[in-house]
Amino acid sequence: MSHEQQTQKLVYMANQIAIFFASRPEQEAIGEIANHLRKFWEPRMREKIIDFAAHGGAGLMPRAEEAVKMLSQSTTSQSTTS
Repeated sequence: MSHEQQTQKLVYMANQIAIFFASRPEQEAIGEIANHLRKFWEPRMREKIIDFAAHGGAGLMPRAEEAVKMLSQSTTSQSTTS
C-alpha cells in the first residue's frame, strides 16, 4: 500500500469515527473523536493523521479535522512538559 493510500485509509477511518459520534453535540463529539484516536490508534497512525491535517487535511470531515487538531495540541503540550 502506497503512502497516499495509507493516508486515505486513515482519513476514511477518522471520518467513520466522526460519523459514529454525529448525533452528539459538536464539542462533545470532537472530544470523543480525539479521545478515540488517542486510545485506539497507534502512535504512528496518530502522527500521520496529525501531519496530514497540518498540511490541509483534504477529505477530513470538519469534526474529524477539529478532533485531530485537538489531538495535536494535546500531543504537543505533553511533549513540551516531558
